[in-house]
Amino acid sequence: MIFATVGTQLPFDRLVRGLDQWASRNPQEEIFAQIGQANYIPENCEWARTISANTFRARLEECRIVVAHAGMGTIISAAEIGKPVIVLPRRSDLGEHRNDHQLATTERLRHLGVLKIADDCDKLMQLLDESQGTVLSSHPTDSSEFDVSSKLITKIRSFAGLVAV
Repeated sequence: MIFATVGTQLPFDRLVRGLDQWASRNPQEEIFAQIGQANYIPENCEWARTISANTFRARLEECRIVVAHAGMGTIISAAEIGKPVIVLPRRSDLGEHRNDHQLATTERLRHLGVLKIADDCDKLMQLLDESQGTVLSSHPTDSSEFDVSSKLITKIRSFAGLVAV
C-alpha cells in the first residue's frame, strides 16, 4: 500500500492530482491519501481530508512506501520505522506555501540519500513506477538504498531543530 500525506495547513492539489493520475494507471496498487484542504478530489484512490495521529501511525506502519510533502514530521516518522519516502516539496511560486522552506529542506537532505525527491509530477510518477515491487518490513535489516540508521535520523532531527524523543 502507498500512503500519501500532504499535511493539513494549505491545499496541495499538485501532489494529490499527480498521485491520482498515477493511481488511474496502476489500479492494482492500494493507495490511501490524506489530502488536507485540497480542492482536487481523487477519483482513483481512497482518501480522507484529515486523519487521527493513531490512524496516521497505522497507515505509516502498514504501507510499503510514503509519498509526502516535505514535512519533517512525516519524514522523521517514516525514517524511524524504515519506510521509503518520496517527497514532492511544496512551492511558493505555485501558491502551495508561504515560502520555499520545503525546497530548501529537500536540497539539504538530498545528499543524505534518505529521500527520493520529485521536483515535479513527472518525476513523482517516475519514482512511483520505479517503486513498484518495493516491499520492506517495518525495520529493514539489509543495506538497501532505503535502510535508515539511527545516526541518520539523529542528523535529520538535528537539521530540523527537533529534540530526540
